[in-house]
Amino acid sequence: MSGKHLPLRSEVPVEATWDLESIFATPEDWEHAYVEIEKALPKLKDFTGKLSQGPEVLADFFREKERVEKLVGKLLVYAHGFAAVDMSNQVYTGNRDKAYSLYTQVNTATSFAESELLSIGIDDLLDWTLKNSDLEQNKFYFEKLGRRSDHIRSSEIEHLLTSVLDPFRTAASTHGILANTDLKIPTIPDPEGGDAIELAHSNYRKYWRHPNRELRKTAWETYADAHLRYKNTIANALAAGVKQQVFLSRARNYQSALHAALEANFIPLNVYQTLIDTFKKNLPTWHRYWDIRKKALGLEQMHIYDTRVMLSKNPPQVSFEQACDWIEAGMAPMGKEYLEIMQRGLHKDRWVDHAVNKGKRFGAFSMGVQGTHPYIMMSFVNDIFGVSTLAHELGHSLHSYYTNDNQPWIYTDYSLFVAEVASNFNQALVRSHLLDTVEDRDLQIAIIEEAMNNFHRYFFTMPTLARFELEIHQSVERGDPITADSLIDLMADLYTEGYGPGLVIDRERIGSVWLQFSTHLYSNFYVFQYATGISGANALAQQVLAEGEPARHRYQEFLKAGDSLYPLDALKLGGVDLSVPDPIEKTFEVMSGYINRLEELVQ
Repeated sequence: MSGKHLPLRSEVPVEATWDLESIFATPEDWEHAYVEIEKALPKLKDFTGKLSQGPEVLADFFREKERVEKLVGKLLVYAHGFAAVDMSNQVYTGNRDKAYSLYTQVNTATSFAESELLSIGIDDLLDWTLKNSDLEQNKFYFEKLGRRSDHIRSSEIEHLLTSVLDPFRTAASTHGILANTDLKIPTIPDPEGGDAIELAHSNYRKYWRHPNRELRKTAWETYADAHLRYKNTIANALAAGVKQQVFLSRARNYQSALHAALEANFIPLNVYQTLIDTFKKNLPTWHRYWDIRKKALGLEQMHIYDTRVMLSKNPPQVSFEQACDWIEAGMAPMGKEYLEIMQRGLHKDRWVDHAVNKGKRFGAFSMGVQGTHPYIMMSFVNDIFGVSTLAHELGHSLHSYYTNDNQPWIYTDYSLFVAEVASNFNQALVRSHLLDTVEDRDLQIAIIEEAMNNFHRYFFTMPTLARFELEIHQSVERGDPITADSLIDLMADLYTEGYGPGLVIDRERIGSVWLQFSTHLYSNFYVFQYATGISGANALAQQVLAEGEPARHRYQEFLKAGDSLYPLDALKLGGVDLSVPDPIEKTFEVMSGYINRLEELVQ
């Protein structure tokens, strides 16, 4: 089969896929677990109105709740995993939807609990943790519950609010189904006269970085235009998603959707605005980078599709095996235990689904629950960017591994705010190792370009999307309409400011970027955490490289903490304070260092 055509999922070698069968050996086992959860729902609901009867009853409730939640978590990981790698398989996507629906039913069955717990009183609950050893682990959970008490409604309203979450997912799932299944990206001509090139979510970035300018221009325009053809439908889905978040924030007595997203995760509101202000202040650093690229490429005019083409004349081709070797060497400062866990996941337990195939959803992610492996989905491209993505997702996976291995179930679901620190930390260490050890000029340039592409996503695209997200939520909160054209105009304005005077802006196509995010913008104020995450990551990586064992120990304690501490406190345990702008400023300094080194190399 030609390298320009994607194989079917059935044609992918098993060693390039993940081992979901370690969760359920057969689909029938999955079905049996599904039925078991359905049968458990009445027992969970039967605790309604009984939690105040005493610590023993409450301990029984938490035991049963944990048992069912763990099982439904495994059910979800299994079903979501099969669907993600073959979105064209209706059985897989149907099982995924069934699993999410059952997950909502479980949450609905226990939605009475927090209201009842608050009626008991936080002081009494804390006293109960002293009287019943099984409740002792819940102490911090009860403390957090007390802080959220103003936003927890009566049992009846909580039941209703939880019940609507499943139909509310329709907005995001509509966008996802359209983008991953119904959206057809036309083939593009091969400028060298070969067969037409098939574009997909999993491979389009490869062509954006292609040295042939006409090819990358065509790839960028074709990909954007494919999304623009559905702009009105997707705008309607996104508007519904934003309205849902605004509705939920008001139903829970928050000041705004932003307040709901941050306060519920114990993150101060000023963290968001500090990020945006610091980002805008540092935009000249980005403008300088574009100027250097423009000169290095010898362009009279620079367009968006020129921002990612490789400057190195001979960019390295990197196999998956070589990527694993580089990552293992880069993570050596984390010590023997960390390395052994990572190597087992890469080479023995098949954590990683790195195949490129038809129907595979775009992007990359790590997923798992206590009792499963931390699985990684990605479409590995044989270049330095594939190395970076793998390192990133391994950071998430090691975070989950350490948390699941050291925390009770109730504290395994750590916040997104800390999650992106762990992922970027791996990238920072691997990048530092490679830049310290490689001598080849082209490879050095490629490593810096990978770094700048990562910063482009985390310190440019994500802060820009954070500004976009804040604007559209505030529009809905004011009662203003959201249309496809208004979203395109807003996005184009923000990117025009971000790219500065050195780039030619195709307003409609660059304004379509929001169409290309079928998950992030439906997770209430998620994207800003990429930028805060890369800030914390670089600060912590520098500490590990400079201090060795003391910093490594602090970082591992952060990984082990999970949700047993407030997010900012967990990061302080690791050695960084994200409540102040200093880590963001320092990370821009790191980025400036890459730009300086790149300028020397390309001259």
